[in-house]
Amino acid sequence: MPSSNYKSLFLLPIFLLLLSCESEVEVNDTQSQEALSLPERPNILWLVAEDLSPFIPSFGDSTIQTPNISRLAAEGVCYDNFYSPSPVCAPSRAAISTGMYPTRIGANHMRTGPWYAGNISDEEAAERTKFMPEGISFYEALPPPGVKMMSEVLRGAGYYCTNNAKMDYQFRPTVMAWDESGRQAHWRNRDANQPFFAVFNFEVTHESRIWRKAEDSLWVDPNLSVPIPPYLPDTEVGVKDVRRMYSNIREMDYQVGEILQQLEEDGLLESTIIFWYTDHGGPLPRHKRLLYDSGLKVPLVIRFPEKQLAQTRNDDLLSFIDLAPTTFSLAGITPEVELDGKAFLGPQATREKRRYIRAAADRFDAQYDTNRAIRDKRYKYIRYYQPEKSMFLPVAYREQMAIMRELHRLEESGEITDIQAQWFRPQKPKEELFDTQSDPHEIKDLAQDPAYKDILAELSAECDRWVNSFEDTGMMPEKDLIEKLWPGHKAPHVKSPIAKKDDDKLSLSCATEGASLAFRIVQEGEKLGTWQVYTDPIVLKDNEQIEYVADRIGYRPSAIERYVP
Repeated sequence: MPSSNYKSLFLLPIFLLLLSCESEVEVNDTQSQEALSLPERPNILWLVAEDLSPFIPSFGDSTIQTPNISRLAAEGVCYDNFYSPSPVCAPSRAAISTGMYPTRIGANHMRTGPWYAGNISDEEAAERTKFMPEGISFYEALPPPGVKMMSEVLRGAGYYCTNNAKMDYQFRPTVMAWDESGRQAHWRNRDANQPFFAVFNFEVTHESRIWRKAEDSLWVDPNLSVPIPPYLPDTEVGVKDVRRMYSNIREMDYQVGEILQQLEEDGLLESTIIFWYTDHGGPLPRHKRLLYDSGLKVPLVIRFPEKQLAQTRNDDLLSFIDLAPTTFSLAGITPEVELDGKAFLGPQATREKRRYIRAAADRFDAQYDTNRAIRDKRYKYIRYYQPEKSMFLPVAYREQMAIMRELHRLEESGEITDIQAQWFRPQKPKEELFDTQSDPHEIKDLAQDPAYKDILAELSAECDRWVNSFEDTGMMPEKDLIEKLWPGHKAPHVKSPIAKKDDDKLSLSCATEGASLAFRIVQEGEKLGTWQVYTDPIVLKDNEQIEYVADRIGYRPSAIERYVP
């Protein structure tokens, strides 16, 4: 709603404006988490904002109020060291949905294909090809056998899984990935007693909304004073775009409140674990696509039933790759294969604290680069494998933002500051080191300072160890990567499943390693039911027809077969 009347429409009482995590007690020990009392199969709700750093009161930025998120923070746990392994959305979602590093599964380049193309027209899909490098065709990431989308695993355990509605995972979701995925997907469409895993994505904070909503009414005071980081222009143009970012955050918070109200209306608040987080860093220049904290560090709030662990903070180093194993742990599911991430909650929570965050940035649209980052709780190390390239690489999509064009104007006119000019250096250093405690904007490079040689050596060695611990798919030409994943540049196909009837049961199998199976009932009039994840032999009813299919991430699904008694 515009700023003239938004206040009357917030769904939560005005006193929530006062709630935040600022006076909370820290809780970092595993024993405190073990004290949680949770339902055997709790509902799990993910509220995911796009393109947003911790620019909210619960994480220290009081520029605006976010009453709904502040409520979750006051009733739950704020996680202060949560990071994406990629500073852009599609590789991040690949990590979230699989629990694997994008650089391990070929999901590191942005982007590999329009694998949500079932929701867009052929014309729109063709339009997106203009951002691809010449000679690079669409392809899909290919995780190791047995690595499945986390929603598929949850469905196999009896959860009703919905996604509303983002689907850019760097691969086409398998046919058994979701009960529903789309604008109307909702937990309300399930059987009443079935536990649910529901994802709601809030696109209003996306980078593109900075320019697409530029002339819309604001959800904040039109004269709101906003902080301008030193690497962005403190000009009329710059302030306008930063103010729009805060307005979009305020609008997103209202949308979060709508979902929370629905949860409460359904009487499900105290049987649901609520995650609120963002899919990578902020929407402005030098946020998204860069390996600084402005591109990687995001807020995470988790509210547990009955406000358990309310008003606490956690400073453990956590990564997006930890989300899938943590969700499995909370749902009582043991993963069938080893994932890169580790559970930090539930019965499978690891007692071993993460020492480092690891992240990568490779191709963005048509621009190639190869950068890796290692971070501990204080220091950030960045290695540039192509230092001969300029620090700034133009991305056509980002150039639509007025504040980005303003930076170019300042550079061309000679009005740019020394700090702003760092991004436009004609060459990159081979490595950078920052003290994020004393230098949160990562402006002062300490890599050449002898006082920090031991820290530099430690983080550089960890970068070597990580990059060499598996075949990093960003270290090979993308054409070679496609050939490795899809020999002949053609998608592999899952073999046809085999059905075997034994008395009144139908067993399904598939010879393709790592493939999953799904089935659906053919009802009267040839009406088809929803695809169900196959886990056990299907009990047949008299004269019942069943369709079945096999699928695997990165493959094309088998042909749909039908069992006719």
